[in-house]
Amino acid sequence: MPSASPAPQAMQRARTLLKEHFGFDQFRPGQAQVVEQLLGGNSTLAVFPTGGGKSLCYQLPSQCLSGLTLVVSPLLALMKDQVEFMTERGIQAATLDSTLSQDEYFSVVAAVKAGEVKVLLVSVERFKNE
Repeated sequence: MPSASPAPQAMQRARTLLKEHFGFDQFRPGQAQVVEQLLGGNSTLAVFPTGGGKSLCYQLPSQCLSGLTLVVSPLLALMKDQVEFMTERGIQAATLDSTLSQDEYFSVVAAVKAGEVKVLLVSVERFKNE
């Protein structure tokens, strides 16, 4: 079965958001193909070197698609940096990890349930346990 391809309007919107949210005029090598696959509804494995722009490959599609984007990460410091980066760019993002107090945890869960979070980064231990 051939893979789905997004409508040209979806990739045009992605390119517009690339500039508006992230300040980039063009994709780095490989990013456009990953974003196109995700917008087409396809599961995608992307392997990039450190600093190669992997995060954009989920951050940008999260703004083009409805619903929640869930990211599982083993790196707490990176998760915090990513949430700060996205929040500064007007993207509704949050994290669930072991550093949160019980009140903070329940606040994030309530925001997710209310549809106030577009990107949720979850630590591996939280994902496995909850």
